Amino acid sequence: MWNVIGHELAISLLQRGLEKGTTAHAYLFVGPAHIGKMTLAINLAQAMNCGSSDRPCGVCDSCRRIAEGKHADVQTIKLEQGSETGESARTRISVEQIDQILHSVNLPPFEGKYKVFIIDGLEFLSVAAANRMLKTLEEPVGNVVFILLTANESMVPATVISRCQRIELFPLALPLIEKALITRWGVEPEKARLLSRLSAGCPGWAVTMAKDSVLLQQRNDWLDEWLEVIGADFDRRFTFVAKMTERYAQNREIVQQKLALLLNWWRDVLLIKVGNGEAITNIDREDTLKEMAADCNLTQIRQFIGSVESAMSQLRQNVNPQLALEVLMLNVPERGKVKRATL
Repeated sequence: MWNVIGHELAISLLQRGLEKGTTAHAYLFVGPAHIGKMTLAINLAQAMNCGSSDRPCGVCDSCRRIAEGKHADVQTIKLEQGSETGESARTRISVEQIDQILHSVNLPPFEGKYKVFIIDGLEFLSVAAANRMLKTLEEPVGNVVFILLTANESMVPATVISRCQRIELFPLALPLIEKALITRWGVEPEKARLLSRLSAGCPGWAVTMAKDSVLLQQRNDWLDEWLEVIGADFDRRFTFVAKMTERYAQNREIVQQKLALLLNWWRDVLLIKVGNGEAITNIDREDTLKEMAADCNLTQIRQFIGSVESAMSQLRQNVNPQLALEVLMLNVPERGKVKRATL
């Protein structure tokens, strides 16, 4: 049984290849983070090594060992993690990691039918590692399958892409995620509705939030912080920028996540302003969104959305973070004190 939520077209394509014996030697799963790429990769590895007539069964010894990460013939290679702070926390998939794969490629499967290598975060493959892997992709070995996952295809060498069967996973309809949260994970309907909206069509994100209440609380805290800053004077805003700049030096990803949350918030304000409030994401903060939409004109909202997008882009391009964030704070629409939202 395929455990992936949605993605019927991708599953159908893979299932057809399994039934006809035309499985590719290398797959490239493309899609945003938490869309289901890893779940689909694990399911495919299970199906290729499953002994049942209905593959993957999910209950045989092989399927269970693969799900638990204990199967000798299924290996997952991820981005090496450095320290938890600083840019070193996001490095590259190294030549050494790829060499470990290539060393075992020519060895026969130990306990299953296929050796499966899953590389998660292909966009972080170093140039040297990509070149090292190319020959194996060009000259496939029997009973060896590569499943490559990426959230940013533009950063993957074209030579690697061209040697894979590409399968793109698109964001899912929100009611599908909401239903899965209720029926498969026992999430209460009101919370499931909120999480499906916040997921932006990525079910893995919604499931993670459902299992870890700390993440949802973090989102609430960040929103409260933004709302306080938006309603504050310039001294308070620039003090906030100083703290954000310090945090950026420690962990760039968190600052980008906070800005993405701000961007999503103002898109909701825009949706309410133009009369499309049923499409908002932050449904638990609808009253505050309506207040802000009433206090700002359409031009202000659009311009500030552009300012947030510009700040995020500049930070990705290594522009001085303090300058980029100070400009953002100067562009906050003037509308008086913002009322702190509560759940």
